Amino acid sequence: MPVTSQPKVIIFTTPTCGFCNAAKRYFREKKIKFKDIDVSRDPKAAGDMLRMTGQSGVPVILINNKPIVGFDKPKINRLLGIK
Repeated sequence: MPVTSQPKVIIFTTPTCGFCNAAKRYFREKKIKFKDIDVSRDPKAAGDMLRMTGQSGVPVILINNKPIVGFDKPKINRLLGIK
């Protein structure tokens, strides 16, 4: 079976966000590599996230630069090609 390259996954989070932690746990379970950006410590990233999505709430997940607001598992699975 050919190895397919994984889409680029970035998740904007805060340490106190339950849905953020659930999303990160889900990615780990599915062996999906991701970059975690803590917007409570990175005001520039928080501004970038707001500009991209119009949202200041977390999590915001980017999969190949397509934003998902919240832990929307069906949408995440679709963009990652997970059944």
